Amino acid sequence: MIRKLVSNLFFKTVHSKSHVLSPSKYSLPKKSLSFVPMNTSIIPFTMKIDSPQFRAIFTPEVKELVDIFRRHGYELRIAGGAVRDLLMHIQPHDVDFATTATPDQMKEIFQAEGVRMINTKGEKHGTVTARINDKQNFEVTTLRIDVKTDGRHAEVEFTTDWQLDANRRDLTFNSMFLGLDGTVYDYFHGIEDLEKRRVNFVGEPKQRIQEDYLRILRYFRFYGRIAVEPDNHEARTLTAIRENIGGLKGISGERIWVELKKILMGNYSKDLIIRMLDLGIAPFIGLPDTPNLDEFRKVYERALFLQPQPVTLLSALLDSENEVQLLHSRLKFSNYERDLALFIVRHRDIKDCETPLRPYQALVFTTKGKLGDIQEWVCEVLKYQGEDQLLDKFRGWQVPKFPINGHMLLDKGVKGGPRFTRIMTRLREIWVDSNFQMTSDELLQQLPTVAEEVG
Repeated sequence: MIRKLVSNLFFKTVHSKSHVLSPSKYSLPKKSLSFVPMNTSIIPFTMKIDSPQFRAIFTPEVKELVDIFRRHGYELRIAGGAVRDLLMHIQPHDVDFATTATPDQMKEIFQAEGVRMINTKGEKHGTVTARINDKQNFEVTTLRIDVKTDGRHAEVEFTTDWQLDANRRDLTFNSMFLGLDGTVYDYFHGIEDLEKRRVNFVGEPKQRIQEDYLRILRYFRFYGRIAVEPDNHEARTLTAIRENIGGLKGISGERIWVELKKILMGNYSKDLIIRMLDLGIAPFIGLPDTPNLDEFRKVYERALFLQPQPVTLLSALLDSENEVQLLHSRLKFSNYERDLALFIVRHRDIKDCETPLRPYQALVFTTKGKLGDIQEWVCEVLKYQGEDQLLDKFRGWQVPKFPINGHMLLDKGVKGGPRFTRIMTRLREIWVDSNFQMTSDELLQQLPTVAEEVG
């Protein structure tokens, strides 16, 4: 199976008899990897890659970083997500590195080499950020083990053992390392799991989750990226999540929202959200106890091809503005996201009209906010409703300028205050009903009648 993967995954793969092990020698049997004692040494499966994506990593700045560590005698490897992406023929957006050098040792060699270091906040966790040639930043992290965790943060201890660092990571395909010569080091069957499009925790799911409860959401995010079936989870993984779902109450809303947005933008988001709700996630992330699943399913099916924003999909689970505010208080939406959710809940049930686009055009003039934001919100309502043709028409519509301004009303003797605002609003409604055709003179002729209406 491993050899089949090697031939399938890479445009060009280089084998070395001293490195490539047969599957039978690949460490421990799969079922034995549920718990790996700290003193148990695992021989990693290794293989070499030489793909276009791998070669493209080596910018002059990466080469300089590699040379610096080589000159000072410390080992450096690519770590985590970049390795996973390269094995899937995806060019990594970011490349993070792991090293046997401690943060103090890294600072010494960077200072000796005249390399500027930035963002020193990560040093206590082992990460030093170096800026090479004043052009490219690299995060380099010391190999480490967790000595104490509380479900959110970890106290770490530095090590020079690559296996121990791999053992503390969340998912098998995120626990691999890649040498700068193209050698992949895989301790926990990450390559096999990638080949089978399978998402597995390193070791016991319960233990990994309790170290950081955000890993529950990371599991579902990566499921959307890796899996080929929408709802094919291992029973022990779901059990571990269900038993520990309450741990999310201690995770900040900002961190939860970052992961949830990625889930909503990824593959199988409908099935993943439904599965997460079935596991009991709702009260711990700010959703109502009984989210509107019927509405969510309908909106997902009719809106997905229009690429709605994550907030748009999430709003389908909510029945009221109060539920929007409660969700916002938990997830800490941006002001834009909060206002978008409120706008959708208020206007998603617009009644049919003889001129179907008119109610949506009217919203541009009756909603407070920046014009660009309001236009985007109207587009999201149309996506929510699956109105692709109206969406195209709205996007092609040139917003006309309302011909009345405050000075005109003041000149007509209308005094400032709430009544002034009501009169301006009513004139704007009349103008919208005229298909934006009435001139300022024609609208001002309506002023006596409008003034009487508003009192």
